[in-house]
Amino acid sequence: MSKVSTSDFRNGMVLDLDGEFYSITEFQHVKPGKGPAFVRTKLKGIMNGKNIDKTWRSGENAESVRIEQHEYQYLYNDGELFYLMHNETYEQVPVNASQVERKGYFVEGQNCNVMVNADEESILYAEPKDQIEVVIEQTDPGLRGDTAQGGSKPATLESGATVNVPLFINEGEKVRVDTRTGEYIERAK
Repeated sequence: MSKVSTSDFRNGMVLDLDGEFYSITEFQHVKPGKGPAFVRTKLKGIMNGKNIDKTWRSGENAESVRIEQHEYQYLYNDGELFYLMHNETYEQVPVNASQVERKGYFVEGQNCNVMVNADEESILYAEPKDQIEVVIEQTDPGLRGDTAQGGSKPATLESGATVNVPLFINEGEKVRVDTRTGEYIERAK
């Protein structure tokens, strides 16, 4: 970690505030007509997802953290640990289930994103790609006359998550799903 001045703040920079990591989403230097200048920031928690506002005195220092995103392949989990493999070094790494986000969208053999604290070389969290292609494992059969514009029905994916799909989707079909919202996007080609 290194000290960084408020004059060096940039969007995307990660700061350590009392042991929690926050990314700067917005910042503004303010010079009022009366009194000292200050910097107003909006921060998003890396681990907890909280959004906070913080005001800094101009020239005040903060702890900067270097965060890197790596691509790993998801291998399997044993309930408590998720086992991931680095795509370049083939090193297998166990990650606690508490450090895994959107667990229901991890499919064996697919790639995922892992956020790493580059200074300490420790894994902060793992998450699936924003869009994944996954096979429908179980859903009710579509009825004759159902159209693409009709309603939707629940479907269980091979990863275990449940999403709503159009009525014309059947078991065994491969679909594309947005893991951030849990919504069906389209049939996979």
